[in-house]
Amino acid sequence: SFAYFTVKDRLPQILTRVIDTLHRHKNEFFEEHGEKGVEAEKRAISFLSKLRNELQTDKPVTPLEDELPDAALWNQYLDYQRNLSNGNGEPSWFQSPWLYVECYLYRRIHAALAQNPPIDNFDVFKEGKAQNFFESQEAVIALCTYFQELLKNIKDLEEKQLQEELFKLLQVSLWGNKCDLSFSAGEDSSQKSSPLQSLENMIPYILVNDMENLWSLLVNSKKRNTEKSNVRVDIILDNAGFELVSDLVLADFLLSSKLADEVHFHGKSIPWYVSDTTKHDFNWTIKQLQSANHMWMSRCGINWEGNLKKGVWVYRDHMFWTLPHDFSSMAEVAPDLYADLQKSNLLLFKGDLNYRKLTGDRKWEYTVPFHQALNKFHPAPLCSLRTLKSDTQVGLKPGQGEQIQASEPEWMVSGKYGVVQFDAAL
Repeated sequence: SFAYFTVKDRLPQILTRVIDTLHRHKNEFFEEHGEKGVEAEKRAISFLSKLRNELQTDKPVTPLEDELPDAALWNQYLDYQRNLSNGNGEPSWFQSPWLYVECYLYRRIHAALAQNPPIDNFDVFKEGKAQNFFESQEAVIALCTYFQELLKNIKDLEEKQLQEELFKLLQVSLWGNKCDLSFSAGEDSSQKSSPLQSLENMIPYILVNDMENLWSLLVNSKKRNTEKSNVRVDIILDNAGFELVSDLVLADFLLSSKLADEVHFHGKSIPWYVSDTTKHDFNWTIKQLQSANHMWMSRCGINWEGNLKKGVWVYRDHMFWTLPHDFSSMAEVAPDLYADLQKSNLLLFKGDLNYRKLTGDRKWEYTVPFHQALNKFHPAPLCSLRTLKSDTQVGLKPGQGEQIQASEPEWMVSGKYGVVQFDAAL
């Protein structure tokens, strides 16, 4: 399975990169913290080398021994996995659900640093995320330029034109999800060319296209909502770098076109899946744009900083997003987060990991309805914008999956196909 390939090859590669990154920063740790920094680096590397050995030799998954706030929840989840195995031995790296062991790997990487001050705040994936951003400069410039030109006459656009622009930016945000460093095990995955030019050609690769539903939902929320209540859209973010910029442009468009009054962004509270967005990445990206020596890039950055100050954009993270649980258990495990999402008019879930957690990462029949796969997770109307990088997919027409499978055996994991999949939550 693709899961086997991931655990056998990709995860050890990612760990090796992490160890290498720490090695390369040894001098920096010494300059900043003296001998204590070097000692902490050695301890973290020894912890990670041990982890790599456990993974490669299929050792049992061990309880977390750190005192971080989520440790108890992780250890309860391990007990839950033990009970699932019906006494067939301990959950181990190759004998447990892929989603679980993959999330567990990133949590252990976090522990290796968190338990070793003074380098406990070092993000081992930060360089890769920054590099992805800089290598996607041309695409970022093209997108910011397009968007700033669009803003000049957005007030004069008719409904049909607004709809076309929304669909364009949704697609840019969808295909921006190809820029994923955990998928390429940290290899270059930047967006080199203007993402707007190829959209037309990409339409056939959107296997489920519910953009019309999003449009009517937003337009109707707008009409229903008089002055009294705000239309709120939440974006559950995926990757930093170009994808994040495409999400920010989409969010700005929703405000500028008055389709939404506020946008809430949800990021990760710890470094996660190599390129996922943390609060630091979010703020860093806006600062980079602000200080860019390109007029439209810096205009975007300045406006976005303004949106945050005005409170029409809100960034938040919650530890639930970096737990191994699928979203159907959110109401129970993180009732505060579930209650917050219920206040939204529309939830946009970006990327493949969010899709796996929405659908429980099961081997569903392709034709199972999306609503059913969500397993009672319906805090608000929601939509997944996802390029396929793992073998879970629902909501297809009869025969659609089999037909692609016949000519492209790797279709579910290549990142070539995408979905804009909507659930009305009724």
